[in-house]
Amino acid sequence: MGKAIKLLIVDDDPVLLRMAQERFKQEGFTPIVAQEAAEGLQIAMAQTPDLIVLDVMMPIINGYNFCRLLKSDAVRKNIPVIFLTSRDTAQDVQFGKESGADAYLTKPVNFDLLLQKIYQLLPRES
Repeated sequence: MGKAIKLLIVDDDPVLLRMAQERFKQEGFTPIVAQEAAEGLQIAMAQTPDLIVLDVMMPIINGYNFCRLLKSDAVRKNIPVIFLTSRDTAQDVQFGKESGADAYLTKPVNFDLLLQKIYQLLPRES
């Protein structure tokens, strides 16, 4: 594998962030974490991660708005976004798709399924 793949995880649950960080390190990724969306957006703009795992329910900026803002940026609009949230109604999933998400998974987190989605969405190296 070439360069380290940067995964940005944005969630207000510190336990989930710690677990995700450890699991993604084990998989050979470079995990970057943020506990709230504004911080996550700053990181996304500064570091341009390869993929973002994003919660929906966060204070100030929710995940839907984060995704819309990210996808409106010409340089970062193609970064894959996976929502990982406890919001699980059909309407929630629809909002996720409309905001530009590439995948929508529900909590509690199934890391095997999340990793499967990550590998599906990461650009293939040629």
